[in-house]
Amino acid sequence: MRQRGFSLLEMLVAFAIMAMSLGMIYRVAGGSVRNLSETAQAERAVWLAESLFASRNSLLAEGWNEDGEQDGYTWRVRSRPYSDNVARQAVPLHEVRLAIRWNARLRPGELDVVTLMPQRKPQPSEVLR
Repeated sequence: MRQRGFSLLEMLVAFAIMAMSLGMIYRVAGGSVRNLSETAQAERAVWLAESLFASRNSLLAEGWNEDGEQDGYTWRVRSRPYSDNVARQAVPLHEVRLAIRWNARLRPGELDVVTLMPQRKPQPSEVLR
């Protein structure tokens, strides 16, 4: 009489294959969670950059030099007059560099943004900061 079913060796091989498969699935899922966390931190850094640039639509002749920290993100804004030798612009421009840094789990995160902003004349009643 012939028995039906799996031998002990076949069961061990099946469990080994299943364990390796589950290990791979957990590794992929864990990597996805880490990537999602890093992406969320980078997205918050972009929101911070947007809010900093939205706080000013133009600069005084002195430029914009400021440091700050918010919710675990440190940022630094530096500007300098932008010279365009090709054409003389009606409004002087400043090159603004914004650097945002934060501590991530695997490696420190950073976002560097460079843009141009127009210079404006101070209003008589304006307080310079």
